[in-house]
Amino acid sequence: MHSRDLKLVLILCMVLANTGCDQATKRVARDRLSDRGTISVVDQVLILRYVENDGGFLGLGCDMPRSVRVILFIAFPLIVLECMFMYVMLSQRIFWPMLMGFSFLLGGVIGNLIDRIMFDGRVSDFINVGIGRWFRTGIFNFADLSVMIGCLLILVSSLGAQRPTPAVNR
Repeated sequence: MHSRDLKLVLILCMVLANTGCDQATKRVARDRLSDRGTISVVDQVLILRYVENDGGFLGLGCDMPRSVRVILFIAFPLIVLECMFMYVMLSQRIFWPMLMGFSFLLGGVIGNLIDRIMFDGRVSDFINVGIGRWFRTGIFNFADLSVMIGCLLILVSSLGAQRPTPAVNR
């Protein structure tokens, strides 16, 4: 198998795994959490609470006109997805951690785009973690987690790119 084909297979497997996990957990959340309020799973460390977010990260932009949200949260991410995919596929040398990072990022973005397209611009969020009442995250989903992991992998692999490590060649 040509290394470019191997790269494509790896990307597709990781993207499908991330998107599949995201969509499966969101379906369970919509089916089982939407009418249950707040559920403390691990004594205020892990809380499940279903919300529909029509904004971006932490609800930013939810007050914008619908047309602006469609451009900002659907059209723009589609263009970015295409550019990222082309970069990864055409890159002569890309390191494994960066390949994984882009795959996680793509999978997360696709997961949230599916929600926005299927559910009138809204994304299903349901996970909240923290320590007591003082330190809490916003409510997020598996796709958001994939995006964060992807960004961290890309950042870490970019910082360590100066040292020679095995790469996926074109």
